[in-house]
Amino acid sequence: MCGIVGIVNTKSEFINRETLAEMNVAITHRGPDEDGFFVKDNIGLAMRRLSIIDLEGGQQPIFSSDKTKAIVFNGEIYNFQKLRKDLVKEGNRFYTNSDTEVILHLYEKHGVDCVQYLRGMFAFAIWDELEQTLFIARDRVGKKPLLYSHQTSGSLIFGSEFQALLKHPDISKEVDYTAIDNYLTYLCIPAPQTAFKNIRKLKPGHWLRWKNGEIETKRYWLPEFSNKIITTQKEAEKETLEILREAVKLRLISEVPLGAFLSGGVDSSVVVALMAQESSKPVKTFSIGFEEQDYSELKYAKQVANHVGAEYNEFIVKPDALEVLPKLVQHYGEPYADSSAIPTYYVSKETRKFVTVALNGDGGDESFAGYERYVAMRIAEVYHSFPKNIRKYFIEKLVNSLPNSQAKKSRIRDAKRFLEAASLPKAQRYFRWMSTFYSDAKSELYTDDFVNNLSETSSIKILEKWFDESNGLGILDKTLLTDQMTYLPNDLLVKVDIASMANSLEARSPLLDHKVIEFAASLPEKVKMRRFETKSLLKKIGAKLVPKDVIYRRKMGFGVPIGNWFRNEMKDFIREILLSETSFKRGIAKPEILKKYIDDHTSLKKDYAPQIWTLLMLELWFQTFID
Repeated sequence: MCGIVGIVNTKSEFINRETLAEMNVAITHRGPDEDGFFVKDNIGLAMRRLSIIDLEGGQQPIFSSDKTKAIVFNGEIYNFQKLRKDLVKEGNRFYTNSDTEVILHLYEKHGVDCVQYLRGMFAFAIWDELEQTLFIARDRVGKKPLLYSHQTSGSLIFGSEFQALLKHPDISKEVDYTAIDNYLTYLCIPAPQTAFKNIRKLKPGHWLRWKNGEIETKRYWLPEFSNKIITTQKEAEKETLEILREAVKLRLISEVPLGAFLSGGVDSSVVVALMAQESSKPVKTFSIGFEEQDYSELKYAKQVANHVGAEYNEFIVKPDALEVLPKLVQHYGEPYADSSAIPTYYVSKETRKFVTVALNGDGGDESFAGYERYVAMRIAEVYHSFPKNIRKYFIEKLVNSLPNSQAKKSRIRDAKRFLEAASLPKAQRYFRWMSTFYSDAKSELYTDDFVNNLSETSSIKILEKWFDESNGLGILDKTLLTDQMTYLPNDLLVKVDIASMANSLEARSPLLDHKVIEFAASLPEKVKMRRFETKSLLKKIGAKLVPKDVIYRRKMGFGVPIGNWFRNEMKDFIREILLSETSFKRGIAKPEILKKYIDDHTSLKKDYAPQIWTLLMLELWFQTFID
């Protein structure tokens, strides 16, 4: 696990090694063990290494036998040993035992198609001296980040994090306000956009090739949902368990201490149970809890650990938001408002004191239908079939007449939110449920100046693209594909990579193995979600591995009580930041609406916690990176 950076210029411009070194130092946290450089004429590659495999011989960059190709690599290739054996049989000679060298040999053999053979998480760059080309690629689902800037001069600057790219003097900090609009919609900025006009993300499942100042990009992977396996429930359970077991086993390869995050939810419990079956020693598990019991799943995590014979490590934290927020803003590099980044950061920090690698349960929801919104989409299809008069004058009238608090979550509040969108077309319905600021809220919040800075493209098109491309699929598969292409890589995987690597911890995700995703996509909808039961297939498997009461309970998520914080310890802080003259001068949000959000929230009139948090993280980003 590492961080990588690089610069390639046109022939007439040589690399400034000092600039390359500054970029590399900026991501030392991603690889505290050592660095490596390759600088020649117009090409410069560098990396920071967190040593996991081939501790003694895996230093990068790694070169081809004729020294005409060089690679820097961030990630893990879990099938590298098998690939290596096949390559050796064909006459290839290796001088390391690392997975990095395997990628280079595959590139020599298959060119850009080398990515098709890799099973793992990766972001890498290969310089080909003979072809004078730079080839960079990112793994299928987007576990590892890769940012780049293609300059008007033809130069290409790339790196694992914003902190690295912003060290280059040619990188402009001009803000992309359309990206900010998307951020206020989704809590994050969807690839390929970033908050900076001059920087782009290489999208998951894509590669980029630079030559003579020009670039081309291409998608090389997309899960296939249309080719269904006709299978019984028993066969589905058996085959799913086998492929999950293989994915877990592959991720136990390590030359350094290894453990697992254990939240007590279905996904992490299944992963830990399979780890315990495949390990000769008790698995080290790490769980985090909060003083607020509504946000703690520790009793379930402990129950799972005891059941499978794992070593249980528990951390009770009282998050110090004012202390951790500047760190998070700095590391994420662009506005990012998923508040679960806070517990993810804390559990990574504590876990790193014991191990260097930790497995997790990320990805189970997006492949095996774990979110309640998937149920809502299915119910909405039924609701949509009712005559309009029955919907409007009977169901909606009845639900809207029910009393509920605007300041607290409740089933009645959920029902009212459901009805607001249930009659809309599929993509618009889902967009409504996934939005922090929907169009009517934006109209209320945005200043005229900010609106004038935006392009005419609406944020909804990001979701509409995938609903349109999934033509012919059922509503569940449409939504799963959309999440796998948007919410998963843009939000969840960014959260875990940055929070874990900020603490020099490698996070591995068996449920994000592309073979697991492809297999889940091939299963009929009714196998993944029976009627209105989320994640029914994975729950059946989990119930045979850990106690049933852990599996069959309502999903809690991995959150923090930001709503309470804004009414108590952060009450003065949010006013100081959001109601400041500096904030008002941004020209994005109307001051009177900002004040209304805070006043209504702190007085328990209405819950504006997500909106306040999103605006707070945006303002802190402006202060850190732009001011």
